[in-house]
Amino acid sequence: MNYKTKLNHIDTFIFDVDGVLTDGKVYFFEKEIMRALNSKDGYAMQYASKMGYHIFIITGGYSEDLKRRLLELGIKEVHLRSSNKLKVYQELKEKYSLKDEQVLYMGDDIPDIPVLKQVGVSTCPQDAAIDVKSIVDYHSPLNGGKACVRDVIEQTLRVQNNWLKDAAYHW
Repeated sequence: MNYKTKLNHIDTFIFDVDGVLTDGKVYFFEKEIMRALNSKDGYAMQYASKMGYHIFIITGGYSEDLKRRLLELGIKEVHLRSSNKLKVYQELKEKYSLKDEQVLYMGDDIPDIPVLKQVGVSTCPQDAAIDVKSIVDYHSPLNGGKACVRDVIEQTLRVQNNWLKDAAYHW
């Protein structure tokens, strides 16, 4: 089954943060770590959430400010400091009765590979690690932090005829 056909079955998105929602750069300011998110990714996530899609974050990073912002966008759960992403994914599947074919995951590096190998649609940003790019169904032409999340959400919603509905015109 090709990538676009698989998108018809997606109702759940799971994203990594560093290298996917961000460009992978981490800025240190005294005792704080800062990351920048792309507003196009934020828009697409909140829109998909309003349209009834489930969105989860599984990241090895830690930032309460980041978690707060993502929850404001309608993300269902944000899992920080996740050293075993596959375990978190399996817990989410059980908790929400998810099937692999319903899930699109986007990751960019080696810790994402076990989840990428299990989900229905595996995706990565253009600048993902070569080991990731070699196994995914789709790699976005956009780099991490440069709207690659928007790319896969928009494609999914367009395939399912859920893009640009009335909810699209309001934040």
